[in-house]
Amino acid sequence: MKRFLLFAFTVLLLAPTWPAYAQAEFDTKAKFAILMDADSGTIIFQKDADEPLEPASMAKLMTVAVVFSELRAGSIKLSDEFFISENAWRTGGAKSGGSTMFAILNSKISVEDLLRSVIIQSGNDAAIALAEGIGGSESSFANMMNDKAAEIGLTGSHFVNPTGLPDPDQYMTARDLALLARYLIETFPEQYHIFSEDSFTWNKIKQENRNSLVDLGIGVDGLKTGHTEAAGYGSVVSTAEGGRRIIGVVHGLKSMAERTEEARKLITWGSRSFERVSAFPKGTIIAYANVYGGVDGSVGLVGEGDVALYLPKGSRKCLQASVVYQGPLMPPVVEGDKVAELRVFCDDKLVQTAPLFAAKSVEPGDIMRKATDAVKQLALGWL
Repeated sequence: MKRFLLFAFTVLLLAPTWPAYAQAEFDTKAKFAILMDADSGTIIFQKDADEPLEPASMAKLMTVAVVFSELRAGSIKLSDEFFISENAWRTGGAKSGGSTMFAILNSKISVEDLLRSVIIQSGNDAAIALAEGIGGSESSFANMMNDKAAEIGLTGSHFVNPTGLPDPDQYMTARDLALLARYLIETFPEQYHIFSEDSFTWNKIKQENRNSLVDLGIGVDGLKTGHTEAAGYGSVVSTAEGGRRIIGVVHGLKSMAERTEEARKLITWGSRSFERVSAFPKGTIIAYANVYGGVDGSVGLVGEGDVALYLPKGSRKCLQASVVYQGPLMPPVVEGDKVAELRVFCDDKLVQTAPLFAAKSVEPGDIMRKATDAVKQLALGWL
C-alpha cells in the first residue's frame, strides 16, 4: 500500500524578488474567522477556519445558491408562486419566534418575494416555502444543497434543512462560508444586489436588512448574518472597498453589537491595511509537484489567475513561502485540478495561503516509467 506524504518545499528561489513583508497583527473576539481575497481565493487571515460550526441562518446562503441555480437553469421563474404550507407557517412563521416574513397560511407567494425575504429578512417561512416548492420537501431540498456544496468544493459542510435552524447534523466551516459567498458573488452578479437592499416589506410589515453593516457606509454590500443560542452570533460580509473585493466571516460572538463590531474591524482591516503586490502573474509556474508513474515525472503548479501578496502597511520584516501538497501525485493529473497550496509565512507565522493548480494534464506512463519511479520513490523513502 502506498503511503502518501505531505510535501513542503520553499519556493523563494523560483519567485521574483519580493518586497519585505510586515507581519499582519490582527485579532478578533470571534471564535471562528476568515478573510479571503475574492479574486484569487487567497486567505489573508484565519482563526479556526476549518473547525465545524453551527451556521445558523448563514446556511441560507446555500438555500439561495440552489434557488439562483434553479432560476438560471429555467426550472423555476421569479414569477412562479409557491404555497405556504402548515410546516412553513408553523416552523418558520410568526408562531416560531424566529426570523420570519409573516407569510399567511395557505397563501401563495412569488419566488421573487420569497427570495428577497430569505436574503434581506432571513425569513424561515420563506426558506421552507422555497424548499418545498423546488424540492417537494425540506429533506429533498437539503439533498440538493449538499449536491451544490460538492459542486462548489465545500468539504466541511453538511445540510439538513434550508433555514439553518439547529440540527446536530447540519454544520459548516468558516472557510466554506467564505467559499460559498465567493461562489454567489462570482456566479450570480445579476442577483447580488439584493444582498445590499436596506429593507423588505411584506404583509405591510417592513423589516430592515439584518446585516447591519450594509448601512454603516463602509462599503459592505452583503451577505448574511446568523444566530442561535448555542452557536452565538455570526456574519458573512463582503466589500469592494480598497480596490479589491474581500470576503470576511466571523462567528461565535456574544451579541449583535459584538458581531457588528468584529465584522467591521475585520473587513476594514482587510480593505485598508494592505497593499496588493503581484508576485506571480497569471500562468507563471510557481513550483513543481512530483508525479508517480506519469508520462511526466512532475507537473507545474500555477495560481488561480495572478498570485498576489498582500503587504501590510507599516513595519517591514522578511517573508518566506512554501508549497505543500500530498504526494507524489498519482496520474492521471488533470489540468486545472487543485493539487497544492502556497503558504506564506512571516516570522514563522502563517499569514496567507493560496490554492495552486496543475498547469497541464499528465497521463499514466508505461511500465518502464512506473518501475523507474518505484525505484526512485523507494530510494527517497516515500513508499
